[in-house]
Amino acid sequence: MVERPTSIDAGDAGGFEGDFERDLRTVEEMDTPAGYKAELIRGKIVVSPWSKLRYKMPMRLLRKQLEGHVPEGHDADTSPFLFSFPEAERAFGPDLHVAELAAFDADGRHADAEALSLVAELTSASTRDADWRDKLETYGRQVPVYLILDMQAEEITAFWDPSPKGYRSHTTVSFGKPLHVPPPFDFDLDTTGFLGTADTAHEE
Repeated sequence: MVERPTSIDAGDAGGFEGDFERDLRTVEEMDTPAGYKAELIRGKIVVSPWSKLRYKMPMRLLRKQLEGHVPEGHDADTSPFLFSFPEAERAFGPDLHVAELAAFDADGRHADAEALSLVAELTSASTRDADWRDKLETYGRQVPVYLILDMQAEEITAFWDPSPKGYRSHTTVSFGKPLHVPPPFDFDLDTTGFLGTADTAHEE
């Protein structure tokens, strides 16, 4: 059985009516089951499982390679932190992020997306649409680099040069081929370690 994300109308959660800050507070205060995360997508609170066990290795390999190229004062991590995009009224918990460490020197439960220099998402059958559509659109207006590891197609795509209309540039390679990660990272990512980690599950 494939687990699907569960959507909750944010306006119905706690009686809130479309106010982003209150919807975000609802997401932060939700008592999600262990192994699950809550995000604010298209005005709905979406609860979905964290990454599958087989994704541990590609995330680890990606983080280790990024660590040597992160901008000064930034850190690469796979910990489940929530980043808010107030103008888009979204809040995402990316599979991997690179962000300013100073953004975490606070008492809140979410960080501002302005701190991000890179995000990476590993697609699953249940989250692939959001990764390629809503998240791509939102990240594309603000985050310098977005990496999508398409675990069904066995490809990795780098998007960069954000603009009000989305990313201006992108490139895609198959797992096993080097991918150039654009500035501020500016290095060739070895993707051979991603081979054999494909997700063959399909929604029923």
